[in-house]
Amino acid sequence: MIQHNQRDRAFSLFIVLACVILFFLPTGFPEREDGYVRSKATVLAVDDSQVHRRGVVQTGVQGVSLEVAEGPFKGKQLELTNTILGKLEMDKVFQPGDRALVVLKGAQGEIEVANLIDHYRLDVEIVLFCLFAALLFWYARWTGVKAVLSFVFTILVLWKALWPLFLKGWDPIFLSLLVVGMVVGCVVFLVAGVNRTAMAAFCGTFGGALAACLLALVFGKLFKVHGAVIPFAETLLHTGFPNLNLTKIFLAGIFLASSGAMMDVAVDIAVSVSELVEKKPDITRAEAIASGMNVGRAVVGTMTTTLLLAYSGSFTALMMVFIAQGTPVVNMLNLTYIAAEILHTMAGSLGVVLVAPFTAVLSGWLLTER
Repeated sequence: MIQHNQRDRAFSLFIVLACVILFFLPTGFPEREDGYVRSKATVLAVDDSQVHRRGVVQTGVQGVSLEVAEGPFKGKQLELTNTILGKLEMDKVFQPGDRALVVLKGAQGEIEVANLIDHYRLDVEIVLFCLFAALLFWYARWTGVKAVLSFVFTILVLWKALWPLFLKGWDPIFLSLLVVGMVVGCVVFLVAGVNRTAMAAFCGTFGGALAACLLALVFGKLFKVHGAVIPFAETLLHTGFPNLNLTKIFLAGIFLASSGAMMDVAVDIAVSVSELVEKKPDITRAEAIASGMNVGRAVVGTMTTTLLLAYSGSFTALMMVFIAQGTPVVNMLNLTYIAAEILHTMAGSLGVVLVAPFTAVLSGWLLTER
C-alpha cells in the first residue's frame, strides 16, 4: 500500500510539472501584438441611431462610450463604434453598464489606437471554473483534486500541443492518437492510481480509440465528407493555412471527441473487476472476464445514447429548419452536414462499444494474475 501511495504521489507531481512546462511552452505563433494592451472597460452610454432593425436582425453601426477600468489607461474615456453585420451568432450589442474588452495602444498615458472586441467575460469564466473545482473538491476530496489536475492538463495539451501542431502541418491522425494516449494516461493513472486497474482501463480505452480511428478513416472515405464541415474551416484556410488537411482533422476529431466516453466505460469496467477480485480473491479469470462483460453491457447501453445527445446539440437548429420546411428524410440524411454528424456519432459509439470487451478481457487477465 505504501509503495502504491508513493507511486501515485510521484505520478501526480509529474503531471503538475508537465502542466507547468506546458503552460510556459510557446506555441510558435504570436499570442498578442507588440505594444497593445488588453483591458476591461465599462460601457457608459450607447448610440443606436444608426442601427436598423428588421425583425430580430440588426444592422448598422452602434456608437459606444466607454471608460477604461484597468491597466495603464485606467480612467480614460473613449468613443468607439461597434459594427453590427446582421449575423446573430457573431454580432455583439452593448447596453449601458456592460463590461467590454478593448485593445489599446498608446504612449505617455495617451491612447492612440483603440478597438472594441467583445463583452468582457473572463471574470465570470473564472468564477464558473472555481465553482466547478470547489464542488469537485468537496465531493471527491483528493480524487477531486486529481480530477481537476487532469482537466487542466488536458486543456494545456490541446492548447499548447494539439492545435499548434495541426497548424504546423503535423499529421492529424497520428497526432490525435498521441494526444489521446497522453490524456487518457494522465486521467486514469491519476484517478485510479498507478496500478493494474488503471493499466487495464488505459489499454482498453486506447484500443477503442484505435478502432474508432479505423472506422472513421474507412467510413469517412465511403461517406465522401469533406473536412470543411468543421465550423470556421474555410476561415482557417483563408488566414494563411491553405495546405491544411481539413478532412483528416475532421476524422481525427471523431475519435478524439469520443475518447472521453470510452475512458468512462473502461474505468467503470476495470474498477468493477478490481473490486470483484478484491472481494473474491479465488475468482478465475474466466469468471472475472464474464463479470466485466456484464458490467460493460450495462454501461455501453447508456453511453451510446449519451454520445448521441452530446452531439445532437451541434445540429439542433439545422434539424429544426428542415422540419419547419418539410424537407424529406431522405434529403436530410444525404446532406453533407447531417452525414458528417451521423459519421461522428456512429463511429464514436462503435468505439465505445468495442472498449467494453477490450477492457473486460484485459482486466480479467491483469487483475487475476497470481
